[in-house]
Amino acid sequence: MNTENVVKHLRVLWRTDRIIADIRLRHLLVGLGLRAFAALIAAFGLLMLELSAYFALVQIWSAIVAAAILGAVNFAIAGILFIIAGRSPSGRDIELANEIHSSSIEALQIEARALQAQVSGAVHHPLSTIVPVLLPLIAIIIKSLRKTAKDPAAATSREAHS
Repeated sequence: MNTENVVKHLRVLWRTDRIIADIRLRHLLVGLGLRAFAALIAAFGLLMLELSAYFALVQIWSAIVAAAILGAVNFAIAGILFIIAGRSPSGRDIELANEIHSSSIEALQIEARALQAQVSGAVHHPLSTIVPVLLPLIAIIIKSLRKTAKDPAAATSREAHS
C-alpha cells in the first residue's frame, strides 16, 4: 500500500464528488429558474384563456359548471407540468463524473485490500515484520562486541610488551 496513492485517490474522489454536486446544483438552479419564469408567464396566459373560456362556457352552461370545468383543466395542466419538470438530467458531464467517481472508489478499495493483507500478514507472521528490523540491529551489536573484544586484547598485549 502506498500512502501517496491513497491520498491521490482521495483527492480525485473529493474532486469528482464536488463536480457531481456542482453539476446537479446547476441543473437544479437552472431548472428552478426556468420553471418559475415559465410558471409566471403561464399564469398570465392561463388567466386570459380561462377568462375567455369562462365567457364562452357561460353562454352554454351555468357559471358554476363552467368554473368547475376550468378548474379540472387547470389541475390536469399542472400535473403534466410537474411530470415534465421531474425528469432527471441526462448529460454527458454527469456520466463522466460518475465514471471517474467509480474508478477512484475502486482504486481506494484496492489500496484498502493491500493494507488489510499487510496487516493480516503481520498479525499471522510477526517475525516476518520484525526480521528486517532486527538484522541490521544484530549486525551493529556484533560489530560493537568485536570492537570491545579487540580493545581488552590490545590492552593486555601492550602491558605484556612493556
